[in-house]
Amino acid sequence: MSGHKGKILVVDDEASIRRILETRLSMIGYDVVTASDGEEALSTFRVTTPDLIVLDVMMPKLDGYGVCQELRKESDVPIIMLTALGNVADRITGLELGADDYMTKPFSPKELEARIACILRRCFHKTSVNTTPNSTIIHVGNLKIDTNKRQVYKNEQRIRLTGVEFSLLELLVNNSGKVFSRLEMLQLLWGCVPGLHLDTRVVDVHISRLRTKVEDDPNLPELIITARGSGYFFPRIVESQ
Repeated sequence: MSGHKGKILVVDDEASIRRILETRLSMIGYDVVTASDGEEALSTFRVTTPDLIVLDVMMPKLDGYGVCQELRKESDVPIIMLTALGNVADRITGLELGADDYMTKPFSPKELEARIACILRRCFHKTSVNTTPNSTIIHVGNLKIDTNKRQVYKNEQRIRLTGVEFSLLELLVNNSGKVFSRLEMLQLLWGCVPGLHLDTRVVDVHISRLRTKVEDDPNLPELIITARGSGYFFPRIVESQ
């Protein structure tokens, strides 16, 4: 990651929100850049290459959904979307387009800071292990998973996973046979605090996206299995090298 803790791009058409987040995130060690609309967000991203983006949905010129869709054509940068939309389906749309997480407005800046820290730890912990001479390679059927480089190959072709998708796959593969509930996944991978009102559909959307990339038939999954009423698990015995 660049800077101290990392570089954050804050995108919101409300100047007060940009100012508050820029001040708070800078105070705890992040480099912060800002943009006030969707078009500016894309140009700023390409120039500054941030480590994470906080992205508002409702913006002029190009909304957050459009920005997210464009970014996913060229980057796996983590994205946390901010939405004032009340409809659950509208909030989930960002996740379906490739966002890692979302928070609804009004939101707690402290909680957002915790989510940012968790996502950056999860997505960039590879920097602390890449110095080892040999990567850990896991073979599962036609999948090859490099846990050091955080890369996945299917039939020898690399498939692009977002940071949260890779972390989900890694969690399940490394614990084959163990069922993880949605709440456990939210706590382990999103840093969500137990006891809060948590939207477990966040997990379901990411599992669905992951299945479309790694399963031969996402409608009849053989790798990421639903434990009805409980959560998800990976049933295969894996081999590492």
